[in-house]
Amino acid sequence: MPVTTIFSNNHLHPVISDHVLTPDEEALVALGYKQEFKREFSLWSSFAVSFALLGLLPSIASTLFYGMGYAGTAGMTWGWLVAMIGIQAVANSMAELCSAMPTSGGLYYAAAVLAPPGWGPIAAWVTGWSNWLCQVTSSPSIAYSMASMILALKTLHEPEYTATTWQVYLLTVAIMVSQSVLSSLPTRMLARFNSAGTILNSVALLISLIVILAGNNREAPKFNSSAEVWGTIENQTDWPDGIAILMSFIAIIWTMSGYDSPFHLAEECSNAAVASPRSIVMTSSIGGILGWAFQMALAYTVVDIPSVIDDELGQPFVTYLTQILNTRLVTLVTALTIISAFFMGQASMIAASRVAYAYSRDGCFPLSSYWARVNKHTDTPVNAVWLNTVIGCLLLLLMFGGGVVIDAIFSVGAISAYVAFAIPIAMKTIFAKDNFRKGPWHLGRFSKITGYISIAFVTVMTPILCFPQYRGDNLTPDLMNWTVVVYFGPMCFALIWYYAYAHKFFKGPKVNVDHLIYAQSENDTDPDTTIASTSKNGVIEGIEPVSPEDDTNGLGPKVEKRATLTRS
Repeated sequence: MPVTTIFSNNHLHPVISDHVLTPDEEALVALGYKQEFKREFSLWSSFAVSFALLGLLPSIASTLFYGMGYAGTAGMTWGWLVAMIGIQAVANSMAELCSAMPTSGGLYYAAAVLAPPGWGPIAAWVTGWSNWLCQVTSSPSIAYSMASMILALKTLHEPEYTATTWQVYLLTVAIMVSQSVLSSLPTRMLARFNSAGTILNSVALLISLIVILAGNNREAPKFNSSAEVWGTIENQTDWPDGIAILMSFIAIIWTMSGYDSPFHLAEECSNAAVASPRSIVMTSSIGGILGWAFQMALAYTVVDIPSVIDDELGQPFVTYLTQILNTRLVTLVTALTIISAFFMGQASMIAASRVAYAYSRDGCFPLSSYWARVNKHTDTPVNAVWLNTVIGCLLLLLMFGGGVVIDAIFSVGAISAYVAFAIPIAMKTIFAKDNFRKGPWHLGRFSKITGYISIAFVTVMTPILCFPQYRGDNLTPDLMNWTVVVYFGPMCFALIWYYAYAHKFFKGPKVNVDHLIYAQSENDTDPDTTIASTSKNGVIEGIEPVSPEDDTNGLGPKVEKRATLTRS
């Protein structure tokens, strides 16, 4: 195992534990933390959570307005392929970080240790808050889309029925509460539930794809021509065609933003330094291929894009299905999408709770000590689950401001996720360079170029995702893109809070000084000064290092149960 110590190179100390540490525990203790969770996730179950969170069928259905509405079929076909270049670069760069630092707060941990001198705490703070904003808005947006689809299906069968905003809100809250109850279960049950969810999601996607292609009842021609699908940009924005294509990437980015969950589950995964990065890459690559195939099916079968976007049902995907399928098949595909959305939302709850727990563990949030508690009955961060649920229910009140306002949570999820992904990647690529300590899974000589592609992609897309669909005289307050307010508002608050008060107590995560690219000199002689914010009176999260006085042979006193953490 590539285990490095929390102590500097010239002061390696044996570490005393009340049991023999496993290789995963050794790696975690070396990063400055003790094992809190049971490691009951495997490569498959870790992939299962992330793939369930990816939720291709409900994700594509929920964001059809952006993918098809901004640039037509061109944005769904070759636009998806162009976007996937940047997305795959981000995913692979993140996997490399995960292998080196397999902790629940990995992105924020990596930003802290790879930042230039003096910038570690603020880099961790911004990364942590941006990543948490992604997580805390993900579940509400999924639940909102699921509730909208359920009510659209009711309207399809009862045309006289029109859902009120309160009905949508209450149904969405009910969905979130049920998912939160499931997310509070023990780790083993969560692993099994999400494994089943991944299988069901995959089967649902396959069945829906077959039904769309085989049940297509369009009159001749059965399918749109390739020239029309690939060559026609049906621009429904006030921006040039190129900008419209980039704006359509919001659908792809939001769909492909769940692959970071294996990083947050690393402390619950066995052989995390290998299994977790593999899960990330598997999710992004398999999801990218299957998602593109499904987008192709939609692009080749859609009849009238304007009528899909300006639908009366309140759910463009259901309206699209009514153009090519009979009512029975529309009900089948919609029902499968709703079921998949439930598993997707529940997986999102799990990932969000681990992020809130990891950041609270280092004092990133108000009342952090409460949110960082692990339930003694389930061995899961139950308090963090319900923190996110309450905040999510409050965010859903945005729907009373109109459809455009509530749609902002989709853009917020996309921006906040990729900003959080890009910050540690930029630190690794620009500042750490060859000093970055790779884990067992790494990109080798392709690490730098992949990092630069990731940074360029996020830099270009961040302002694009804030563009409104219309501009000039056509832009009214109810058509404004409120992402600027919903994302940058909380981030400005976080920065003001940090510089006004939080900087006094928040010093970043517990860090491994051997990961720090600006580590202390080999001439340091005081062992206590080489511990980077991980120790209190010589005790590291309940694990005691051997004192120099007792260490007569350089290996520490003989003890029955001891694990020595050394550099690989």
